[in-house]
Amino acid sequence: MNNYTTQSDFTLVGFFSQSKHPALLAVVIFVVFLMALSGNALLILLILSDIHIPIHLHIPMYFFISQLSLMDMMYISVTVPKMLMDQVLGSHKISAAACGMQMFLYLTLAGSEYFLLAAMSYDHYVAICHPLQYPVLMNHRVCLLLMSVCWILGSLDGFMFTPVTMTFPFCGSREIHHFFCEVPAVTKLSCSDTWLYETLMYVCCVLMLLIPVTVISGSYTSILLTVLRMNSAEGRKKALATCSSHMTVVTLYYGAAIYTYIFPASLHTPEKDMVVSMFYTILTPLLNPLIYSFRNKNVTEAMKKLLGVSTLFQETVK
Repeated sequence: MNNYTTQSDFTLVGFFSQSKHPALLAVVIFVVFLMALSGNALLILLILSDIHIPIHLHIPMYFFISQLSLMDMMYISVTVPKMLMDQVLGSHKISAAACGMQMFLYLTLAGSEYFLLAAMSYDHYVAICHPLQYPVLMNHRVCLLLMSVCWILGSLDGFMFTPVTMTFPFCGSREIHHFFCEVPAVTKLSCSDTWLYETLMYVCCVLMLLIPVTVISGSYTSILLTVLRMNSAEGRKKALATCSSHMTVVTLYYGAAIYTYIFPASLHTPEKDMVVSMFYTILTPLLNPLIYSFRNKNVTEAMKKLLGVSTLFQETVK
């Protein structure tokens, strides 16, 4: 039984082995992890709280931002804690079941976020191009429906790829040259012919990226044309500020995804793949709350009011 368990385990090589200062790198990643969790949790708290904050944070745009923060918190929690624990304990083993679970959660969250970013761009389109119809077109029921569709489509991604990838025969090395169980990295270990599977995966990934990118491109083309026709300079400035924040997130997230799943294998190396994966698994969850808070007047005002209420409460207790 012990021999079987050992043979069924995978080894996550990770990038700590490539670093000259692995302990320092682990501390930096741990700090980033805490900052990402606290930043996203604070953003969710500001948006969902219905006391002492502006009513502006209750519109659909902020509902989607809170869902993005929730996904980012889950996303970074799927990979980073395991990676840090491996470095601390000196064991880089992961069982086949744990690897499959990590892969499923990562694919589900990544796929859901692809479609969520498209839903957010559609929300911006309706708000700017059809402001009078916005309360009807983006009512609470529509927002919940869009969010449900994002989660369902994302989970389909996980259900399609995880079982197939994890049932391949692995008769050679079980060293995954990555810091988590990413599909391409695990597929490389298979001793069977995976050409057909990789081709189908490529087609599915293109479609999963093409559909959201088409929605985002169409939405922002219409937004740009509408903004250029605006007479109010203040209105143009506000619309462009809102859209630029979203486009920054879209560029970071989709750029890394396109490299990972669409670029040819000849351009990939384990080191490059791990660096690119860091962008959408570690850095993007950290940057999202910064992008949507410091560049957003309503969020910064809500934060000031919340901190003001906390200070007042502490003074009252004293």
